[in-house]
Amino acid sequence: MIGLNIFKGRKAVKWIIMLAAMLLTFFASLFLGRYVISPKTVVDILINSLFHMNSNAYEMEASIVIGLRLPRTILSMLIGAGLAASGATFQGLFRNPLVSPDVLGVSSGAGFGAALGILAAGISGITSVYAFGFGVLSVFITYSFAKARNEISVMSLVLSGMIVSSIFSALISLVKYIADPYDKLPAITYWLMGSFSKATYEDLKIVVLPMMAGITVLLLLRWRINILSLGDEEARSLGINPVKIRLAAIVLSTIITAASVTVVGVVGWVGLVIPHISRLLVGVDHQDLLPASCILGAIFLTLVDIIARTASSVEIPIGILTALVGAPFFAFLLKSVRKAKGEW
Repeated sequence: MIGLNIFKGRKAVKWIIMLAAMLLTFFASLFLGRYVISPKTVVDILINSLFHMNSNAYEMEASIVIGLRLPRTILSMLIGAGLAASGATFQGLFRNPLVSPDVLGVSSGAGFGAALGILAAGISGITSVYAFGFGVLSVFITYSFAKARNEISVMSLVLSGMIVSSIFSALISLVKYIADPYDKLPAITYWLMGSFSKATYEDLKIVVLPMMAGITVLLLLRWRINILSLGDEEARSLGINPVKIRLAAIVLSTIITAASVTVVGVVGWVGLVIPHISRLLVGVDHQDLLPASCILGAIFLTLVDIIARTASSVEIPIGILTALVGAPFFAFLLKSVRKAKGEW
């Protein structure tokens, strides 16, 4: 009983530290940037804005904090949480630590849709529609390829995802090849590298509902994902329909991933890296793993965004920074899995 109490105490401390780190990252993102604003000024601005108090003391700083950094910070936290939760879900469903939201071709499909939208009409509202539509279409095609005799195996789903992802990547290259090199091509290239530099409250309106709904339902399904991670036979023996639960989780993760690509472009590696770090902190139980992934994903992507806008005089696309972190981590993970399970 004493040991159990100590365990609960340590567990509670971990959650408090993670939540405090997320809150600290949120405020750091508001006062850090090329134009540094003091934390006291940021707090005053937030209080004035929250209680609708008119003050001209910090007019320029308020414009930066409320108009630029606040929507950007909320968006980076929301997308980081969503991508990390999707990654943890996919890894649990497929019982494979190397799986991420990109596995079903969602990012490639949404990236192609965005590139096509920019080619057709420039960066506008139609770009988001194209990105979301093709993101959903890519999963539909993947699922159709993988389906055989009304059953879908994990291996066939992953292989189908790789095929669809490869096709959409080739189509992206085709769009870039025919795009105007002085106008459309730079816009497409920059979009595909991902960036929060143009984040606005309008972007938040587009993604907040699908992402919050997707994350909430995934959190509600987390004990079923626990059962699915044991295998289909075990799930059926416990009265869980693995096909329906897997389909629901895939659709929700797809909506989250496609929504993020819709507003900030392709941001890779978050869904692969963060769930592993979360497992080190809270274990493999999805009851804890999914909430921890959401918190750490929000912290990670916001910190990367802070580096992206402060490390140099020109803002670095966020996809480059996440790849610089994610690729070495993936190599380490690959080596660890190979060492544990032998050559494969």
